[in-house]
Amino acid sequence: MLFWPSGWAWHAGHSDYPMMIVGIYATLGVFLILAARDPLANLSLIWFTVWSSAVHGGIMAVQAVTQPGQMGHLAGDVPALFTVAVALAILTPRSQLADRPHGA
Repeated sequence: MLFWPSGWAWHAGHSDYPMMIVGIYATLGVFLILAARDPLANLSLIWFTVWSSAVHGGIMAVQAVTQPGQMGHLAGDVPALFTVAVALAILTPRSQLADRPHGA
């Protein structure tokens, strides 16, 4: 947020939001790392992250297009959220059947 404000910060000046957002995503990140040890047992957390990131990115994309001076977000936090959503969706195992060899 400090190195490229137009792509990450939604308004100029001092704000309490960056610390809150970093705190939320840092906590989520720790729990996703823990979930990666056994993804099938933690599918609800992983899919929550996928869908909440997609929804968050979608809302922010609409806001970036409709609010003057916010287009920089279309090259900053909006694609970052969609990248997280797509990467997790692709990498998340679908079921225990995915781990079994064919014909087993």
